[in-house]
Amino acid sequence: MKVAFFEMKEEEKEFFENALKNLDIEVEFFKETANEIIKEEKDYDVISVFIYSKINKEILDKLPNLKYIQTRSAGYDHIDIVECYKRGIYVSNAKGYAGPAVGEFAFGLLLEAIRKMYIAINRVKNGDLNYKDLKGIEIEGKTIGVLGVGTIGTQIVKIARGFGANVIGYARHRKDFVKTTPVLDEVLEMSDFLFIALPLTPQTKDLINSQNIKKFKGNVIVNPARAEIISKDVYENFDGIIAADVLPDWNLAKKENIIATPHMAYYTKEALRRIMQISLDNLMDFLNGKVPRFCLKEECYKNYKNCKVK
Repeated sequence: MKVAFFEMKEEEKEFFENALKNLDIEVEFFKETANEIIKEEKDYDVISVFIYSKINKEILDKLPNLKYIQTRSAGYDHIDIVECYKRGIYVSNAKGYAGPAVGEFAFGLLLEAIRKMYIAINRVKNGDLNYKDLKGIEIEGKTIGVLGVGTIGTQIVKIARGFGANVIGYARHRKDFVKTTPVLDEVLEMSDFLFIALPLTPQTKDLINSQNIKKFKGNVIVNPARAEIISKDVYENFDGIIAADVLPDWNLAKKENIIATPHMAYYTKEALRRIMQISLDNLMDFLNGKVPRFCLKEECYKNYKNCKVK
């Protein structure tokens, strides 16, 4: 069995080396993406990647022995999972690792959007104590809409209640811990602040667009999820504030009403440890002849019409 890890940080390499050292498998580690390394046919049975490796038909054609792909992330839009399952290749993600990290970061973005702390801090560093143009908005008593109430959305709901906000969630299925609706327009019409906590799929791409954004009651959108869930024309034309962990075009970050960071919401010591442990658990399931515990079969069925899961 030959296993290759891509996009590896030194701490990840050390973790997996120690965890796998007594197993009868051949392991290779690369700092680069799979696309940078796999230029010709390779005999890997398993590959482990992060979000910058684009696993498409071209890469899969170079991996004739491949049986399992794991991504050390919650998102999986960088992997053509339909093509994988056509070929009988399992795919798993690191589901559940990111709740506290991304939820807390998302509220940091909201606070920056409505309290303008970064502007104020920079002014003080330059000897300017003026704040009269930085009037803020309170969270308490407002309604927060959360699109998606999975691991990250659930964390956002918990934090929102700590701020004294009302919460409405957008979800296909009813949740016992929060009021939800499967009708997006209802959430938009009721929300003062909007959080996006959905994976990027064919169904969620451009979910927030130039038509339904007109129904949004508030003027602050926080998006710690994939950028493409918001259509580009919204980024370009929305009158309110968009605070995002990643943008579809980094030139948009120059706009005054956009607050953007590198893709770093997940990046905490605790979350990185959870990613490694969940990824190891998935891999050990596969090596022991089991279906990886976070296999994306179900998501494939739900989100991709023509996916024939083997």
